Amino acid sequence: MTAFYSHTTVRILILSVIVGVVAGLGAALFQTLCQFVTWGTLEMWAGYSAPEPTGEPRLFPPGSHTFVPWMLVLMTTIGGLISGLLVFCIAPEAEGHGTDNVIAAFHHGRGLIRARVPLVKLLASAITIGTGGSGGREGPIAQIGAAFGSNMGRLLRLSVRERRILMAAGMGAGIGSIFRAPLAGAMFSAEIMYRDADIESDVIVPSAIASIIGYATFSQFLPVEFQNQPLFGSQTVYVMSSLWELIPLGLMALVLSGASWFYVRTFYGTVRLTHQLPLPPHVKPAIGAGLAALIGIGLYFLFDRNILALGVLATGYGTLEVALSNASTAGIGLLCAVAFAKIITTSLTISSGGSGGVFGPSMVIGGCLGAACGLFFHHFFPGIVKQPELFAIVGMAGFFAGSARAPISTVLMVSEITGDYGLLLPTLWVSSLCFVLCRGWTLYHCQVESRSESPVHQYDWVPSQLAEKFVKDIKLTHTQVLRVDEPLTRIMHLLTTSHQNVFPVVDHHGALVGRISLDQLLPRLEDQTSWPKTFARDLSQPFNMSLTLETPLAQAISDLAKSADGVIPVIDPDAANHYLGMVTSQQIMGSIHADHRE
Repeated sequence: MTAFYSHTTVRILILSVIVGVVAGLGAALFQTLCQFVTWGTLEMWAGYSAPEPTGEPRLFPPGSHTFVPWMLVLMTTIGGLISGLLVFCIAPEAEGHGTDNVIAAFHHGRGLIRARVPLVKLLASAITIGTGGSGGREGPIAQIGAAFGSNMGRLLRLSVRERRILMAAGMGAGIGSIFRAPLAGAMFSAEIMYRDADIESDVIVPSAIASIIGYATFSQFLPVEFQNQPLFGSQTVYVMSSLWELIPLGLMALVLSGASWFYVRTFYGTVRLTHQLPLPPHVKPAIGAGLAALIGIGLYFLFDRNILALGVLATGYGTLEVALSNASTAGIGLLCAVAFAKIITTSLTISSGGSGGVFGPSMVIGGCLGAACGLFFHHFFPGIVKQPELFAIVGMAGFFAGSARAPISTVLMVSEITGDYGLLLPTLWVSSLCFVLCRGWTLYHCQVESRSESPVHQYDWVPSQLAEKFVKDIKLTHTQVLRVDEPLTRIMHLLTTSHQNVFPVVDHHGALVGRISLDQLLPRLEDQTSWPKTFARDLSQPFNMSLTLETPLAQAISDLAKSADGVIPVIDPDAANHYLGMVTSQQIMGSIHADHRE
């Protein structure tokens, strides 16, 4: 057994390297496609050159055309239409933000993702984001990496467990590559599966290896001067002025939690609304993207043609860069407007069926809100809050930690993409507060509460020797059975001769009707006058659950853990629910001990 697991572990680690290489190549291709689409549409036709973060190399020369607002709306709408056609005509599961589909495949889909999904997701997301749709890059590249891991596992005929691990490793590698954050990518794939404070421990090491290899592969396609540079960089070193700063940071956590609630409710409210529209599904992303562009243009004119206001479109990383490096140049009003408008534009773009991620927009929302809070507290408490930009960095982490239920990986992510590891204390403080405050909602509806709630781990605690056994493989307990016409007088007599607490009730053909428990009989002890007129059918209550001979013993143990009686009846559904006997935990344990003796 030890040799088997050693062999399996080595195989998974080797395959994780291959997954990492492919994820890194996919991330490089995806970034190139995004910039190419942006250059060929927004820059060449609309004259809009979006500001980029300092760590993002420009692969194509910037356009020199005059900005034409209505053309930007047109390009974004066309991009939404093309993306919708690609997704809904070829691979509908590529719809939306991608990460949720990977989580669903992990828990409920046996780690299977169709082979066509990565290509469709790559093209649809590049078109959506490149033409100005509000979305992030992490969802698409996570699904691309996960799909490769899944399909490699399927082609090599690996077990379901191994396939799930490779799928998660591919997701982590994609995240670690595109954000140049390998440690965060490894933790993200383990933590994002659950709403509660739980992790998928089996995937951490394979994801770490895949993420490092993916990051190294992706970096080879960057200019040398960008290879060791974080995505968002600043020459300023941010440090807490004192521990008193934790108080305004805690107050900021309340603001972020409220915004998180609004974000999740708006996002899924838009999903429900668009599903109700009597329109072809591939048309809806065009409408959503077009409306998002109109909001962006409206904000642009509202703030005197300030290009930062257009951060509500595409990735918005340029506006976030300003919030992280020099928040005062934007001001509280613009930062708050961008944050809340980004919630709307992302919901319109992605919830309508467009293809893109929600992590990137979450960073923009959290960063801008954090910077606005930092400026506010700096104005009233300059002696305590000396660097408003510190709040922007911490706000990025806190907002997504609450919205996605991923506090640890988010702290690591923000530290890696900013290159600032000196803010771990305030970042962990705010992220933990937001995680607690935002417990009632999540951006990823396919998350389960914890490992114990996941179908993947439903039988983890069951001994391995039960994996191939069924109820028919054990000897059933034959308890005292009551007929439906059994009088209460006879039933009460049984109490003096039987040690049973539960009596199954059957009809004249032997079919299970229900149960009578000792708790039901005790209140009738004093009123003996009603005994001759009361029958078993009058007292019978249905069993909450039943088993068949073909029920796996693992399922039987799980059901017994939920049973208040400690016994579950076995019936034959092919013979009108004929009662066959009872299953108890003692019987199953006896079967295990018998196997050991043999």
